[in-house]
Amino acid sequence: MSRQFTGWDESAFDILLRLEGEPSQEVMREIRKERERLVRQPMVSLLHDLAWADPAFEDHSVWRYGKTPWWWQNQSAVVRIARNIEVGLRFNLDGLHIQGAWWYADSDQISRFRAAVAAEASGGVLSDVLAELRGKGFEITGDILKRGPREYPADHPRAALLRYRSLRAVRHLGCDEWLQTSEAFDRVLAAHEELRPLLSWLTDHVAA
Repeated sequence: MSRQFTGWDESAFDILLRLEGEPSQEVMREIRKERERLVRQPMVSLLHDLAWADPAFEDHSVWRYGKTPWWWQNQSAVVRIARNIEVGLRFNLDGLHIQGAWWYADSDQISRFRAAVAAEASGGVLSDVLAELRGKGFEITGDILKRGPREYPADHPRAALLRYRSLRAVRHLGCDEWLQTSEAFDRVLAAHEELRPLLSWLTDHVAA
């Protein structure tokens, strides 16, 4: 099947420039159609092509417009991998960003995460996966407790990881001329492959 996505036209950045700061409701109404065509629709096409290339992208949503300027300044999309485990894409004036995320978890998922981190085999695998992602330019972040959970010893070899209540691996893919071409498809697909070990670990050990 031929691809729909051909990149974001340079005019998409002109639209986003008009939305910087605190744009008025009048400005947002005035440029809504152009923003839909130049900013949101390329993201729709990108996710459509990704879903054809990799079934992992099939359950996806491309956000529309919110009441606050942030939603107009950032075109976001989410790919649901498992419960509370997602791949996120965001396009804005800084370019294209990707993240693999486990967040908004309930207490059962957090308990499963901690147990898997504490276990020698599964916890060691996650430590290696995160180290590899850091080496590839991903920032590892999340909701982190000030202190470790009481049910685990303070000197646990993965005490730092036990403090996480959510986990995200985030990377800025760039804002170069390739964004105006179909090359962005290949870069997102490649970044997803780098995130796959983390997403698989979270799905196997946390999602239930």
